Amino acid sequence: MASRNVGIVIVSHSPDVARGTADMVRQMVGEEVPLASCGGDTDGGLGTSVESILSAIDAAWSEAGVAILVDLGGAETNSEMAIEMQPEDRQQRIAICNAPIVEGAVIAATEASGGASLDIVRRTAEELSPA
Repeated sequence: MASRNVGIVIVSHSPDVARGTADMVRQMVGEEVPLASCGGDTDGGLGTSVESILSAIDAAWSEAGVAILVDLGGAETNSEMAIEMQPEDRQQRIAICNAPIVEGAVIAATEASGGASLDIVRRTAEELSPA
């Protein structure tokens, strides 16, 4: 059954950080929110991969949209490229959150689990960013 809750994608340069953050989200929020993570480059080193991000978006896809949390600039750039590669009807339902990756993912998933819209999920996560 498809979720009505916003999905969460965690993109980190480190596969361990991505997995650990996803584990924390699952432990705190449960299975109410579609969740996927990806990290590392195609050779297993530090980095990000557009292909992995595309797969993570598909895995966490919800008609309510997907919020993406990233750790560094390259993750954001590759996430933006992955969004541009989505069908046009999906592009408007994917948002990159300018928030700390771990805290942002937890609060975004908490909001999403309560049925919040993509815009509210994004704004709530971004409230954690320093001014």
